[in-house]
Amino acid sequence: MRVRSAWRLVRARTMRRVRSAAHAWRSSLQVRVITTTMAIGLVALAVIGVYVSQRMRDDIFQSRVDQVLEESARSTKVAQATFDASTAATGTDLQRQLLLVASAQQSGGSGEREVFLLQAPQQKGVAATGATTTTDKSLLGLVSQELRLATATGGQHWQSVAWPTDGGDEPAVMVGQDVEVRGAGTYQLFFLYSLQAEQDRLDFLQRTLLVAALALVALLGSMTWLVTRQAVRPVRRAAEVAERLADGHLSERMPERGEDEMATLARSFNEMAASLQDQIHRMEDLSTLQRRFVSDVSHELRTPLTTVRMAGEMIYSARGSFDPAVKRSAELLQTQLDRFEELLADLLEISRFDAGAATLEAGGRDVRDVVVAAVDHATPLAERRSTWLRVYVPEKQCVADIDPRRVERILRNLLVNAIEHAEGTAVEVTVGVDAHAVAVTVRDRGVGMTPDEAQHVFDRFWRADPARARTTGGTGLGLAISLEDAHLHGGWLEAWGRPGRGACFRLTLPRRAGIRLTDSPLPLVPDETPDVDAVRVPVVRASTDPASLPDLDHGSGDHPEPADERQEVR
Repeated sequence: MRVRSAWRLVRARTMRRVRSAAHAWRSSLQVRVITTTMAIGLVALAVIGVYVSQRMRDDIFQSRVDQVLEESARSTKVAQATFDASTAATGTDLQRQLLLVASAQQSGGSGEREVFLLQAPQQKGVAATGATTTTDKSLLGLVSQELRLATATGGQHWQSVAWPTDGGDEPAVMVGQDVEVRGAGTYQLFFLYSLQAEQDRLDFLQRTLLVAALALVALLGSMTWLVTRQAVRPVRRAAEVAERLADGHLSERMPERGEDEMATLARSFNEMAASLQDQIHRMEDLSTLQRRFVSDVSHELRTPLTTVRMAGEMIYSARGSFDPAVKRSAELLQTQLDRFEELLADLLEISRFDAGAATLEAGGRDVRDVVVAAVDHATPLAERRSTWLRVYVPEKQCVADIDPRRVERILRNLLVNAIEHAEGTAVEVTVGVDAHAVAVTVRDRGVGMTPDEAQHVFDRFWRADPARARTTGGTGLGLAISLEDAHLHGGWLEAWGRPGRGACFRLTLPRRAGIRLTDSPLPLVPDETPDVDAVRVPVVRASTDPASLPDLDHGSGDHPEPADERQEVR
């Protein structure tokens, strides 16, 4: 268990380091540039170092071998001349002569060497004396059988060997050549040369090359860091200034130093920021003037509207004594006065939102009560349009901190909009709740709208089809005001639609002030599966009291109750 725990701890630390390195790689241009430059530099230095090291090794080794071959050839000639001038008559004299020749050849021009005088492999004769060496005969094992056989074919031959010493094996070269000994036959003269001095020189050069490579890598890394810092620092500063500008600090500027490209970038950025600040200020002034104009006009129109309203009501009340044409005109006057008054009220509300003067009078309320009140308000319109209203509410309470006046206005606008476009089909209102939010969806299956139209449906005075008659007398500001009311609660108001399949609007509100919404209890895209529990009935007054909700009769009882323990208010 301890080993497993230790392994998990090591793995967790490794994963944290990997994630930290990955985050640094993604978030820092300087880290990416330095890492890439160092990697490329290390690979290039490694390739160059291997190539240079091999070239130095080959050159040093080859030059030493050439020197050794030349020197051993001269020594072999001297030994052959000595054997040719020999007058040895007995085996003892011959043995002494061989030893003297070997000893004489031990010292060469390039330093000490070991000499071996061995009888040729195929040599037979009574005068054969075996092997003669200038050192311990244990080194005779360095003369391989392959080298002896190659030397017996004639000419000069050499082989790389490892010379065992007290300090370890040293690189060496064994050179062999045949010599003719009078009275003894053919012998093989071998010279053993150490290459340790050349190896020491090569190690020194490689260490020097390694130190130079490390110094070059450090220099390359420092230069890359310095250059990238000079290039990245102004970019980071520009990003910080851009973030400050986005936060509303329009007077923020980049420091301007020097006359290089970065200074040009800073000046251009500051000029752009100044231009944007000037344009934003002008647009704010213009927006303020427009809001003030709308507010002033709306207020000023209230006085003549009141007078016209009084006169219109008198005319409307006396319409029974008029002829049909004048009576119809009085009714149209009353209708348009109502619409005009609604338009003025909406304009004043929009101006308050634009000026930031809208306030929220929130309190703990059951959203089911607000939904039923909005349905009650829309019931007469639904009856006139032969539209079915179905309301699904959960049995448990849906208490949230809301302004009931604003939420009811949102729902009324959504219901009126749905009834107007439902074309006689059913309109479904569904309430959902979870631990953090409460949601209400209004679904119709009328003409619908395209995804592009769904993105503009909350724009002021926007209409998907300008040629479509507005039968309910809307002002064109209802959905825009509803969106502002939802935002004032810290909630969402979203729309979905498809041509011929209807539309769905979803209102999502936090249950407590300050909760940041991340999800909604109800889906925005409706489930297209037919609802087997749905029963179309004429619109009647809805009740919020669960005890007073009517029991739904589904015939034989083959159909289950509505999902999520919701009851249908008809």
